[in-house]
Amino acid sequence: MLPVTTHRVAVVIALMLCTVAPAARAQEPPPRIPLLVVDLHGTFTNFPNTQGVADSRGLSVGQLPGAAPGADLALHLYPLRWRAITFGIGGQVSFERAHHTPTAADGASAPTTERFVTGGPQLSFNFGSGTGWSYLSGGIGRSVWQIVPDGAAPQGADEARLNTSNYGGGARWFMKKHLAFSFDVRFYAISPGASALAVPASPRTRLLIVGAGVSLK
Repeated sequence: MLPVTTHRVAVVIALMLCTVAPAARAQEPPPRIPLLVVDLHGTFTNFPNTQGVADSRGLSVGQLPGAAPGADLALHLYPLRWRAITFGIGGQVSFERAHHTPTAADGASAPTTERFVTGGPQLSFNFGSGTGWSYLSGGIGRSVWQIVPDGAAPQGADEARLNTSNYGGGARWFMKKHLAFSFDVRFYAISPGASALAVPASPRTRLLIVGAGVSLK
């Protein structure tokens, strides 16, 4: 027969196991990534201040704005899961705007507004659960890239629809059932535009846009 102290310890351990076992059986696996998510992000980019970009608009480098805040909206569906990967399809629209008033040292006097609007579908590969996941994604869409001095009319290069591919990644963490903090880091590869008269075409450009905000499911 077990000693009294050992017997008591055995009883306590048995009771603990009986208590823990149902809890372990009742514990549910992490929730799956939801079917639909909407992202609302504030964004930031730094437009290129290169001679090629300035020449494509007949401007000086000193008139190019540079840093630009913006916003983007994205909607994603997650219809298929295979092992650890959840596949997503969706689309994203981004808008960036910068305004710059050059100084005398810039060699120009007219303020300039630069806008970049892009949108298109995306395919994503997602890793994680419904409480939080990371992703890699990419797609091909169109962009409009305008650099217009205040009071002037847009030129042909400002109205052209440029083929644009995007690729990047990010993550989402759901702090509440339907609300998450999220961020996205994305490169946009912008195809060159067409030349017009004496103005050369806008160069092939790669633009980095960083966004952060909320996701809703």
